[in-house]
Amino acid sequence: MSAEDRESLVVDNIGTLLTMDPEAGEGPLGIIRGAAVHLDGGDIAWCGRSGDLPDSVRRAPGIDVIDVDGRVVTPGLIDCHTHLVFGGSREGEFAQRVAGATYQEIAAAGGGIVSTMRATRAASFEELVELGASRLATMLRFGVTTCEVKSGYGLSVEAELKMLRVIRALDGRQPVALVPTFLGAHALPPEFRRDREGYLGMVIREMIPAVVSEGLADFCDVFCEEGVFSVEESRRVLEAAKSAGLGIKVHADQLTPFGGARLAAELGAVSADHLEHAGDEALAALAAAGTVAVLLPGATFFLNQDFPNVRRFRDAGVSLAVSTDFNPGSSPGINLPLAGTMAAVRMGLPIEGVFAGMTVQAARAVGRQARVGTLSPGMAADLAVFDVADHRTILYRFGVNHCSMVIKDGRIVVP
Repeated sequence: MSAEDRESLVVDNIGTLLTMDPEAGEGPLGIIRGAAVHLDGGDIAWCGRSGDLPDSVRRAPGIDVIDVDGRVVTPGLIDCHTHLVFGGSREGEFAQRVAGATYQEIAAAGGGIVSTMRATRAASFEELVELGASRLATMLRFGVTTCEVKSGYGLSVEAELKMLRVIRALDGRQPVALVPTFLGAHALPPEFRRDREGYLGMVIREMIPAVVSEGLADFCDVFCEEGVFSVEESRRVLEAAKSAGLGIKVHADQLTPFGGARLAAELGAVSADHLEHAGDEALAALAAAGTVAVLLPGATFFLNQDFPNVRRFRDAGVSLAVSTDFNPGSSPGINLPLAGTMAAVRMGLPIEGVFAGMTVQAARAVGRQARVGTLSPGMAADLAVFDVADHRTILYRFGVNHCSMVIKDGRIVVP
């Protein structure tokens, strides 16, 4: 749909508008009370106090005025770290962990990522598209309008390309805008168990060139962790991706203080994700590099690990995003506001930081900050309307979907 074909809307009688632009309103969230937003051609044309919107706009021919009756409006939420495309499910492993098995023990016995790899390889292209579309529809209803999606459950040239092509197909079949990330270095597939160098060579010399040739990804990620890929192995993959023109991300220091965060800072990664065990020097390096730290409290909760205290991150000056890490093994939850509640309660992230982490900082973590994450003229007309009078209620009444309307590129897509 061209910009000329999109609707012209006024969202009026907003009780609390979170612009996420401190210069536009009150406090760090840029709050405007009694607000209105004019959307035109897929962009925000104007936002401010409702009484300041010219009557000529409300009365313009063909414009629709939506009265949201004092509700809270935020930018469309951004889930900046997900593994949304996969086949199969892993309830059995959940039961094993509840009974005392560790994530590492399950993986060593042939479960974990390799289990999902088998199911994803076996699934057809259309099956994966249908599964992904259903999951994205759920995300959309929670207010998510932009979602990063990783490959990494194929672990062969053919299967990784299939996953990325599925992501591309999904990007055109439903409203949520997708940010594709290549994660071929997610685990070592069984057929390369005795040939690490062979698999790394395939990732670097075959997968990355094929991904770039088809334009299938914006970023390359790597799981830099003990028992997965070493710092030097991760460096080789990321440097090859960077040389090929991809942005880079790192799964860093999730299970041990392994060095992934320092590597992310050294290479100028757009984000370093997890970071449960990142040390103070690593956090200082991330802050100096401008790398966004992506908090994934759902994984920490579901793996029954100790939550990091984000005061250390904030004291170091690190920018913080919040995401679901939606995946079948370590974080099968798809509710981004619930992840925000976990980040507040268990990690100590202030409420203002949670909302920033799901919008403006999440946009930075996927390189889309010039278009999404804030509500100001010229930005994308992506809005989420919540059926509450106080934005804090979205996190306070946890586990409930408070989102009643979603607008994507100026079009109402929920309900």
